[in-house]
Amino acid sequence: MSEDARPARAHTGSTGRDTVVVGGGLAGVTAALALADAGVRVTLLEGRPRLGGLAFSFQRGDLTVDNGQHVYLRCCTAYRWFLDRIEGTALAPLQDRLDVPVVDVDKPEGRRLGRLRRDPLPVPLHLGRSLAAYPHLSLAERASVGRAALALNGLDPTDPALDGESFGSWLARHGQSPRAIEALWDLVGVATLNAVAGDASLGLAAMVFKTGLLSEPGAADIGWAHVPLGDLHDRLARKALDSAGVRTEVRTRVTSVSQNADGRWSVQTPGETIDTDAVVLAVPQRETHDLLPAGALDDPGRLLRIGTAPILNVHVVYDRPVLARPFLTALGTPVQWVFDRTAASGLREGQYLALSQSAAHDDIDAPVADLRERYLPELERLIPGTRTARVRDFFVTRERTATFAPTPGVGRLRPGARTKVPGLYLAGAWTATGWPATMESAVRSGVSAADAALGALGRPRPRHLFQFEEAA
Repeated sequence: MSEDARPARAHTGSTGRDTVVVGGGLAGVTAALALADAGVRVTLLEGRPRLGGLAFSFQRGDLTVDNGQHVYLRCCTAYRWFLDRIEGTALAPLQDRLDVPVVDVDKPEGRRLGRLRRDPLPVPLHLGRSLAAYPHLSLAERASVGRAALALNGLDPTDPALDGESFGSWLARHGQSPRAIEALWDLVGVATLNAVAGDASLGLAAMVFKTGLLSEPGAADIGWAHVPLGDLHDRLARKALDSAGVRTEVRTRVTSVSQNADGRWSVQTPGETIDTDAVVLAVPQRETHDLLPAGALDDPGRLLRIGTAPILNVHVVYDRPVLARPFLTALGTPVQWVFDRTAASGLREGQYLALSQSAAHDDIDAPVADLRERYLPELERLIPGTRTARVRDFFVTRERTATFAPTPGVGRLRPGARTKVPGLYLAGAWTATGWPATMESAVRSGVSAADAALGALGRPRPRHLFQFEEAA
């Protein structure tokens, strides 16, 4: 029987114990797991043929390709909880200690490499030696960066005044040269915020740098999946949902959400109507806007004023190994971060590199031929081994609306988990988590939505769900 031909039916679970989660990205999967762990009957509906949202994998011949390179930090306690909950922690390990190779291609070969590393010392001394020896800044610039970091540490990211100012203007006021912004502040900020300093909210930037670099010595240690993202966010997530008793339906598009006269909810799909006690909308802001019933938010138009920002990923397969490091980042070139995805993709010969290009407004719609002409010579400048290697494959993946744009003032537009209509809750990295659009923000939003729903349903919080809050 086709999906459209399925008869409409209603769930008949105990009143106060049913929830439908719309959206199977990290936010929706988290909300579904949290609710199910508390004894709530959960149905998860996802329009795509797989779970994982914008952090997914696909097949290209024999390669298993991630749509984009995703990383997390040790301070991402919610995402680390999520990995543990789906039994995926060992598949996405953290560095033992922060170590980021930074290559400046404008310098002579042999003098190009710098490193951002931490020592086993208290904050802020843990980064002192690395900053003092960082070759990509002058002595005066390094001293100025240290003073700005101390000033940044004194800011309160939750102060609404910070939301309205750009990070770039704050850095300029605190004596940061264009070179310091390029070689340090944007090196970190573009990858985490998906915006250059001049386009980013000071509040979000302060949150990123305070939490990641100035909260505890190991906070910025980097982790990433050593397997395809689909193994984590689809396969293992589906297994965890199944074990928790969640009914998961993919290829199921929700067309409307409405409240009934008795206060319960009806969720409509092309082939089914589901009656439920609560609904979590865990979809992007524009889709959320279209599904919201009247009166759910004071000004639903705010959701449409939350902008989006693109991320481009450039994928290059060489006929031989060309890079000995698991990743590096670069200065003096359009290339931002380069990751070795050879083992994770299943490639048996040669090497597969993925370039993660955040805030890629200029390149996101460029033809593949133009991108090949632009990036292959840059890789030859950056990585000497590519100069004698043959390119076996070159392709790109584009996420035009990869994240919400962290522009000044965006904090006023991001809604919380609760709406003004009882029984309807919001989740997604774009909601008011205090974090930029990261996997951490998505998971935190799912927890917040589940917590709000559990309170309304009279269900206790599962203690293990909130252990990451205690760790934070």
